[in-house]
Amino acid sequence: MALANDQTADARAATGVADTGADAMLRPIWLCADDYGISPSVNKAIRDLLVRGRINATSVMVVAPSLDRSEAASLRMLGAGSRRVAIGLHVTLTAPFAPMSGGFAPVRDGAFPPLQQMLVRGMLRTLDRSKLAVEIATQFKAYATLFGRAPDFVDGHQHVHLFPRVREALLDVMKEVSPLAWVRQCGRAVTLRQRTKDRKAMVLDVLSRKFRRMAMARGIRTNPAFAGTYNFEATPAVDFADLFPQFLRHLPPQSVVMCHPGFVDAELQRLDPLTALREREYAYFSGDAFPEVLRAHGVTLA
Repeated sequence: MALANDQTADARAATGVADTGADAMLRPIWLCADDYGISPSVNKAIRDLLVRGRINATSVMVVAPSLDRSEAASLRMLGAGSRRVAIGLHVTLTAPFAPMSGGFAPVRDGAFPPLQQMLVRGMLRTLDRSKLAVEIATQFKAYATLFGRAPDFVDGHQHVHLFPRVREALLDVMKEVSPLAWVRQCGRAVTLRQRTKDRKAMVLDVLSRKFRRMAMARGIRTNPAFAGTYNFEATPAVDFADLFPQFLRHLPPQSVVMCHPGFVDAELQRLDPLTALREREYAYFSGDAFPEVLRAHGVTLA
């Protein structure tokens, strides 16, 4: 049986709100802050950007220690107003986070395997699809308990939802418990020359091809295109103000641009290597120039 949801199918599908006047010519997109729940300071930064209308979506990590009923209530209030805020489930299956379901395997010191190990096991088809389905369903149930409804959309921490074996389990669970949600595919809308410049994005392009076909076969909607990947470990650090406008090129309406704004605190440093870059992204999105960048590229938030 599908999870109860007080939103209409139209409000939860990847379709935009009609604009009037000059804004009617702008392409609506979803600018989604990943990792809500990973730490109190990241939560604070994301909420601030949502309130100010600088982003319009976030995906939450129900396995993370900093997502509780109070945090969920704060997000629910943001999504209850007239301006659309999409709140999704950030399915998490990689270390250092721990499974929510009993009997999940494999684990290492009680936590999920590292990202690379999950990818290799997926490619080798050694992940147990039934155990994956139980864990994913458990995370859906935790989301429903916190928010009182199904998620507006679904994606995966570190893109794990695209991996072989994981994707089959995820899409089957979605079809059963959350059929009206849409799911993030990570294929880009770029030229062939641009496609070869980003190795990580190329991998996501390849994984997304089959993912899209599998989602379509189950009647699950996906976003038409995706952007937002870059080298988090580049030295010197990437100038995000120069990089972000490149994400907006060639995007069709209802595309998803991923971002990771946040403030650094001890909890974030304990759980994730992506720290200072989050503060740079937050500074960019909260700055005075950002709205004009969207408009200059013919883009608005959905």
